[in-house]
Amino acid sequence: MRAVRFHGPKDIRVDSVPEPACGNDQVKLRPAFVGICGTDLHEYLAGPILTPTKPHPLTNESNPVTLGHEFSGTVTEVGHSVVNFKPGDMVVVLPIIYDGSCDACARGYINCCENLGAFGFTGWGGGLSDSIVVPQSHVYRLPRHIPLEIGALIEPLSVAWHAVKSSPFKTGDSVLVLGGGPIGIGILQVLKALNAGRVIVSEISTRRNKLSVKFGADHVIDPREEDVASRCYELCDRHGVDIVFDTAGMQAALDSAFSALRTGGTVVNIASWRTAPTVNIMDMIMGEKKYMAAMTYVKKDFEEVLDAVDKGLLQPGQMITSQIELGEVVEKGFKELIDRKDEHLKILVKVAD
Repeated sequence: MRAVRFHGPKDIRVDSVPEPACGNDQVKLRPAFVGICGTDLHEYLAGPILTPTKPHPLTNESNPVTLGHEFSGTVTEVGHSVVNFKPGDMVVVLPIIYDGSCDACARGYINCCENLGAFGFTGWGGGLSDSIVVPQSHVYRLPRHIPLEIGALIEPLSVAWHAVKSSPFKTGDSVLVLGGGPIGIGILQVLKALNAGRVIVSEISTRRNKLSVKFGADHVIDPREEDVASRCYELCDRHGVDIVFDTAGMQAALDSAFSALRTGGTVVNIASWRTAPTVNIMDMIMGEKKYMAAMTYVKKDFEEVLDAVDKGLLQPGQMITSQIELGEVVEKGFKELIDRKDEHLKILVKVAD
């Protein structure tokens, strides 16, 4: 079968590999749609970062590994002990691999497992392949009216949902979202679904700013043309915003985040930083401002996002800006997102015919 595997920096190949066998407690599925995200791009450009150079403690696999962690698919086979799924079911996969026994897992933080792994990064296959087997505990049935391409968005939306739910956000709060990429747009959707007050997006891409408005942003700011903090104060009765969600991971944006924040407010980091940021602790102290981080999501977030999409609270279809075939994943997927990222939010790879 075909599998898109990471061999090294800028070395991703469509390889021919054996089809996996379905174990007793496993579900075998044919991936349908797979999203390419920023973490995949980082791996492609500068990896190995997450992909293992020695056997991973949970999967016992190392590079080359199959990519693709944002995916939906159709069940083709189930193990003997599987009773909740059958061939033909349309499903999505929670890709986090965790040991279930470390201190983090024992307290519910599977996203911070001491031996953290993920389908699509650390072995046991990935969505960018013709077939994959996963434990039934990681499989969720899609409601019938949710198409498979929307199913591939459940994973990135769960990142956004977790960030908002982990924060001090409450109904009516004013919020600044730094970055209008897939996670920023996801956070915007979650905030509107949870009845935020004024939501402001700061983004330099004209197209992404237009998409932000479509998804409900009350105001968009181009930081090249306006001072973000000053504009936020103008829009929020001269006291600044209650919360900032930082998906940009840039020092200038972080500086503006704290300046735009009202007394007692919180900056929530979701971005993956390439260099260590600096924070002015005295400014935080003088305004009792807080800085926290959110790491992917836990099972409850994944389940709540499925429910929110099912009920129409989240309608993410316009996030999909392109669909490509598996054999086009490098040229029309990874390279397109690198060279023309401002033109896209989410590129989906169509695996099944």
